[in-house]
Amino acid sequence: MIKRVGFIGMGIMGRAMAKNLLEAGYELFIYSRTRDKASELEEMGAVWCENAGELSKRCQAVITTVGFPEDVEQVYFGETGILDSAYEGSYLIDMTTTSPKLSAKIFRSAKSRGLRALDAPVSGGDSGAKSATLAIMVGGEKEDFDACLPIFQSMGKEICYMGGAGAGQHTKMANQIAISGAIAGLCEAIVYAEEAGINAAKMLEAIRTGAAGSAQLEIFGPRILKRDFAPGFYIKHFIKDMAIAKEELASSKVRLEVLDKVFDMYCWLEKKDKGTLGTQALIQYYE
Repeated sequence: MIKRVGFIGMGIMGRAMAKNLLEAGYELFIYSRTRDKASELEEMGAVWCENAGELSKRCQAVITTVGFPEDVEQVYFGETGILDSAYEGSYLIDMTTTSPKLSAKIFRSAKSRGLRALDAPVSGGDSGAKSATLAIMVGGEKEDFDACLPIFQSMGKEICYMGGAGAGQHTKMANQIAISGAIAGLCEAIVYAEEAGINAAKMLEAIRTGAAGSAQLEIFGPRILKRDFAPGFYIKHFIKDMAIAKEELASSKVRLEVLDKVFDMYCWLEKKDKGTLGTQALIQYYE
């Protein structure tokens, strides 16, 4: 049974996910490039480690949720990285949304060292992380998924084993593609209502339980109306995710026109220094 869990990455979602593990009774070891972000968890009893390598040596399972593929590469393969520090039989769970190819690379390198790697990206934003209702999509070997299921159940609600290494990341790409159209459609509905002179809040209330209902509408509709662009999920991270999806399709004949258009819209916002706003700030593209 896994009792000692390490958690690397104290971003908006990472802190809440780590807190849920601590509250579930795991002995938690934590590391982040910025220690201040981990202060609340330390006060709750989590043990601070000076680097990823030190943390990995003390844990039966190591979870990473960092920003970009290059960050994943560094924390696993870099000096004092996880792969050269974790002891044989440990579980390595990358919950970052990253490249399926990188997940497969980590899996192969881990297996050659007697380690067990899973890719397990999540969906649900800051609210899902706080309430432990995340959707978790997992790739890797089924027996490793089964062993780590209690860990996932401490952080999420819908937990799906998707197949071999990289399958979790491919599922997350599909998730992000679906979101791209949903958030753009929500913004356009609000713009249309405001242009037509009807009350946008009443419009959202009228359509929320019909066929147009969605998590994007429920979570971000009220925030957009208030012009509240505090990040539950950064624009810059969504751009990263969409870029990965586009890269995965680059060698195929498949073209996803909605994804391409929404990607361009968000890139325009990032060029306007809005990359650290929440994804609901897409409304600013229309404004």
